Amino acid sequence: MQKNPDQLPTWDQFLKPLLELASQGSIMRRTSVQKIAEKYDFSEEIRSSRTKSGQTHIQNRAGWAMSALVKAKFIQKHPTEKFTYQITDKGSEYLKAHTGPITVQDLKNLEGYEAAWEAASRKKQSSKAEEAQPDNSLAQSTPDELIDTAYNRLHRLLADELLENMFAMDPYKFEQLVVDLLFAMGYGGSRSEAAQVTKKSNDEGIDGIINDDRLGLDVIYIQAKRYQQDSTIGRKEIQSFVGALAGKQANKGVFITTSSFKTTAIEYAESISQKVILIDGTRLADLMIEHNIGVSTVRTVELKRLDSDYFEG
Repeated sequence: MQKNPDQLPTWDQFLKPLLELASQGSIMRRTSVQKIAEKYDFSEEIRSSRTKSGQTHIQNRAGWAMSALVKAKFIQKHPTEKFTYQITDKGSEYLKAHTGPITVQDLKNLEGYEAAWEAASRKKQSSKAEEAQPDNSLAQSTPDELIDTAYNRLHRLLADELLENMFAMDPYKFEQLVVDLLFAMGYGGSRSEAAQVTKKSNDEGIDGIINDDRLGLDVIYIQAKRYQQDSTIGRKEIQSFVGALAGKQANKGVFITTSSFKTTAIEYAESISQKVILIDGTRLADLMIEHNIGVSTVRTVELKRLDSDYFEG
């Protein structure tokens, strides 16, 4: 990529810089874009230019480039760190042997590259797992299937961005975010009285309280842990939370984290008499998108169909 601060790079121009970054250590989407923008002196106008969906152009194009590098098997997901990628042996060898920029045609010449894209186009992601679409190629997909595929991809990219931002949040602000989400989901009465967040960093194992109903007849106690993506919550942490609930003579609690839960933690929560709901980072991001916490709508697409009754009447 040539240094031209006033020209928006095409997505394939990010291929070589991203692979070079990966050769120096693990990379993440957002931080990689920032490093490339600094290295090539992108102007503020280029850095802030956005697509109609609200994402910056350079984030969008770098994201496609990273997806292409994954399909080429030049980079792969880190085995323990979420949202992080590392260079493969194939990527290292190609980088050493290939001089100059990496083009789209270079990738298409790789065995299995186009087949990997076709396989990906047949997959449809849900909030819990990827579900296979009908066995069609991209060219054979119906318009509705193409729209669903694009929507789910944008949803997951946004969810990843939300989690990356939550990892950098102040712990107290994260606790407030959790209470805001529960309020948006319908818990509590008015905004001023429905929720409160404890001001102390360790208030007997409780981070927040929100009314379960508008009259405040019952309350839900909250534990909100902004753990890094490579951490997991085990049975011990859930046991401590349940102990805190017992100290409050409470039987309802929500344990929310940006990371994930070990199987032992999930099994323990399901076995106790108290009602304890566990929400991991993936579900948290999905709920935030659903209830408009930390996100905003920048574009609405109206789809129409033929009104056969009009023509038959």
